[in-house]
Amino acid sequence: MGLKCLLPLLLLSLLIADCASRPLYRLPSEAKDGTKKPLQTSRPFNVAHRGSNGEFPEETAPSYMRAIEEGADFIEADILSSKDGVLICHHDVNLDDTTDVADHKEFADRKRTYEVQGMNLTGFFTVDFTLDELKTLGAKQRYPFRDQQYNGKFPIITFDEYISIALDAPRVVGIYPEIKNPVFINQQVKWANGKKFEDKIVETLEKYGYKGSYMSEDWLKQPIFIQSFAATSLVYISNLIDSPKVFLIDDVTILTQDTNKTYAEITSDEYLDYIKPYVVGIGPWKDTIVPVNNNRLMTPTDLVARAHSRNLQVHPYTYRNENQFLHFGFYQDAYLEYDYWINKIGVDGLFTDFTGSLHNFQELSSPLPKLQ
Repeated sequence: MGLKCLLPLLLLSLLIADCASRPLYRLPSEAKDGTKKPLQTSRPFNVAHRGSNGEFPEETAPSYMRAIEEGADFIEADILSSKDGVLICHHDVNLDDTTDVADHKEFADRKRTYEVQGMNLTGFFTVDFTLDELKTLGAKQRYPFRDQQYNGKFPIITFDEYISIALDAPRVVGIYPEIKNPVFINQQVKWANGKKFEDKIVETLEKYGYKGSYMSEDWLKQPIFIQSFAATSLVYISNLIDSPKVFLIDDVTILTQDTNKTYAEITSDEYLDYIKPYVVGIGPWKDTIVPVNNNRLMTPTDLVARAHSRNLQVHPYTYRNENQFLHFGFYQDAYLEYDYWINKIGVDGLFTDFTGSLHNFQELSSPLPKLQ
């Protein structure tokens, strides 16, 4: 391997080694304006699911930075809140599976049981910790079969810090924040002047200049999709911000957190017609589009066709390279899976844990025009 190939890896290693003493990113005010390569718009979007979390613990600064280095169009984050109302990047409402909270004896008395989406969950919850306390925890890899060497080395980051990473990228990189568990967060966290969780998210986005409808000049400068499984949250913020929104869809048997509807009802023509004025797309679990039986793909549904007929984009989740996540028929080859979803099913974006593999596949199969 030549020096040119080793240099990016060396720089990343130095950043990781130094993470305990200083941030891994600069503030957006330090980024140079007007010199960045624009967002590609000629092929499906490469959405880094919680960053490049196949390599680094999810929702951490190195995970997002690695995704940018590997070619992500958007970096995706789940937004929750601390006890003191600071917005953070973390997927689960509890901390048990992706942090070392269990090793912190000083927090042993913080274990609680809450009802979340109709189920009782017991563990350590973000809403019972201040930001300062959350910052003392170390993130860890969710899956035991992935690299464990970075466990405990990186802290939880704030929504502001995540945005700063995107804005400081050497090219235009979009953000894809999720309004996560808004019903639960609004029950447990109270902000001044009657503000809601959704209001605080929009305030933060406006502070950093995010605005503009899909493909507008403002949007192309700072691309964003706002996503949620809660349709009521997306409808609510549609009166606050004109940035494009994506409605997430879970397994068809599951009840939504904010209505008494199943996602089977949510994917009906009637509901798609209802939600269309508020969103530019849907983000379904991929097995909702193509059902799976005994790890074998079944006949695709018509969900993509029905969404496209309403001019809605489709950004399914989640694509993972490991054999246990690849369905039979793809022969343990992630490229075959990408090819199937992009060229046969016809999706408009993909949430992936392995940003680099999707980027490499697209560079091989549909290289960008020279101007991009």
